[in-house]
Amino acid sequence: MSLPPGFLDELRNRVSLTQVVGRKVMWDNKKSNQGKGDMWAPCPFHHEKTASFHVDDKQGFYYCFGCHAKGDAIGFVKETENVSFMEAIEILAREVGMPMPERDPQAQKKADKRTELVDVNEVALRFFKMSLSQSVGAQARAYLDRREMKLATREQFEIGYAPNGNVLLAYLKDNGISAELAHAAGLAGKPDDGRSMYDFYRDRIMFPIRDGRGRVISFGGRAMDPNARAKYLNGPQTELFDKSNALYNQKNARAACGRGQTLIVAEGYMDVIALAEAGFEAAVAPLGTAVTEMQLQLMWRMHSEPVIALDGDKAGLRAAYRVIDIAMPLLQSGSGLRFAVMPEGQDPDDLIKARGAEAMQEQLNGALPMVALLWRRETEGKVFDSPERRASLDKVLRDTIRPIADPSIKSHYGDILKEMRWELFHPKRENSAPRQQGGGAWQPRKGGGRGPGGRWASGPAIPTEGLKTSLLVSGDEGFGDLMREAVVLATVLRNPTLAETFLSQLEGLHPSTPEHGQILNAILTHCDTGAGLWDAVSEMVGRAPLDRLMAHPHVQIAPPVRKPDLETAEVCLVEELAKIKARRGYLREVNDGIVDLVDAGDENVTYRLGAAAEARNKATKAEAEDRTEFDIADNGAEVKRDERAFFRNLLSRIGPDKQG
Repeated sequence: MSLPPGFLDELRNRVSLTQVVGRKVMWDNKKSNQGKGDMWAPCPFHHEKTASFHVDDKQGFYYCFGCHAKGDAIGFVKETENVSFMEAIEILAREVGMPMPERDPQAQKKADKRTELVDVNEVALRFFKMSLSQSVGAQARAYLDRREMKLATREQFEIGYAPNGNVLLAYLKDNGISAELAHAAGLAGKPDDGRSMYDFYRDRIMFPIRDGRGRVISFGGRAMDPNARAKYLNGPQTELFDKSNALYNQKNARAACGRGQTLIVAEGYMDVIALAEAGFEAAVAPLGTAVTEMQLQLMWRMHSEPVIALDGDKAGLRAAYRVIDIAMPLLQSGSGLRFAVMPEGQDPDDLIKARGAEAMQEQLNGALPMVALLWRRETEGKVFDSPERRASLDKVLRDTIRPIADPSIKSHYGDILKEMRWELFHPKRENSAPRQQGGGAWQPRKGGGRGPGGRWASGPAIPTEGLKTSLLVSGDEGFGDLMREAVVLATVLRNPTLAETFLSQLEGLHPSTPEHGQILNAILTHCDTGAGLWDAVSEMVGRAPLDRLMAHPHVQIAPPVRKPDLETAEVCLVEELAKIKARRGYLREVNDGIVDLVDAGDENVTYRLGAAAEARNKATKAEAEDRTEFDIADNGAEVKRDERAFFRNLLSRIGPDKQG
């Protein structure tokens, strides 16, 4: 449909973006200025507690400093309501009382046809529900009873039954719906030899499939006959239904995600229903296919990190591995995946019935990040006892992460895989036997929950805190990040009023160690508590991580930590955050250049690496003066030689009256 000139401009002028967004968020009254149209809130596109989502009502644009979502009122409605561009325009036009221009006849005809097919499906749904309650549906009801599906759940999910024979076609005909229209809606089959049409679904328990707007677009049927050709049968592709671009229970799951639940992706209808009965209402299922790119995009509109909960068998793992390859090119900051692999021989429905909702929650708490499952796929059951086999693993890992478009995400994947590879090829001395097999299961930290602190039950481990901070692993470059991160975190804790001032820079810090990540997450969570920041962070992460942070030699000599002062602290934070950002930028360029060099021998790589080296020299020009010298003793201990050089440059900028 074409819109007349000026229509969109007039619509944007009439629409208040603050009002449109305000239906989905809770404004932060401390940061917002309603009179100026300058509004802040936690982002509706990714889960966070800080208000990093900014709306400029006068300009008519929104932007999230966390996940980088941006757009106008039309884009916001399109993303949050999961509708097309034209549908978003229609929604906003109705709200402000603007009449939509007349559609061209062809587009109007197509829209009318889709509406007609939805109406046909609604009539069929009434028939299926009625059939389940009658004598013809007795066996289907008995099956649902054996599956322990409650009556309230059957009503909620509108479960029905399709009898044998052509009973539906007869019912539709009595309601003025032709067999041709039933065929167009996917409810009737049409033989190629010209014989009469027949009911597409026969002797099946029926599950209506609704789109994000709640319209019935198709059905899925579970066969009652154990000898049926297909146990589950989804409707054919129609003008309404494309199974690669739809999810079962999509609308209800999106609403539950809006209430803070984690999106769970199960394998089938019964899993979704069992999860909902157990309180996990944000559950969806692909419709008889492997997860597609379009389905992943639908999931990410609902939740920034869906959990793929697959059956604990070889088929379930194969499905998870396929998702990895599909997701890699689509990964963005704020859009990831985790994987909860059920116990062997069980699906979510089986697990909940056997051990209750608590067992399912344990599986979700221990869900693997995608990088861990990728490592398991490429190493489990394999032996790497020769240079050739190790080189083959390196190539496979490079090839797998190459499609990642986001340079920051690709860099982090490379870092973690490098750590896993080190642990696989360099086993600890107390376990002197060579580690021949990869894989193993990732165990969550004690007490459940996501985040750092987990371990591998067997096989290669993500390095421990001590290993990650060791100069033997991190090298000269890794030391600088750890040192500067420690100073930044300690400075903020000792000067808590600066937490909100440096909020956006802190959100992009990406700590090098899990413990630093825990402390940073606690700071971001409680950044608005002012003088109570230390106590709030201590309560969230525990006292031990803070004691280790403050015991760091460079933290102890940092002026804004020893003697808190806002001006001194601000100078320190600006300088150290800038150096961290500059150094990591050069590292990403070097990593990408090395990959290109190995893969193609690109003649431009030499130039790229040279430019990166130059950027590195600029970023670390002062670091030679700042750097504390260390030796690595035979026992691996770090022997401090000079602690004062690191802050010499900083102190010269502060002035004698502030140095204390």
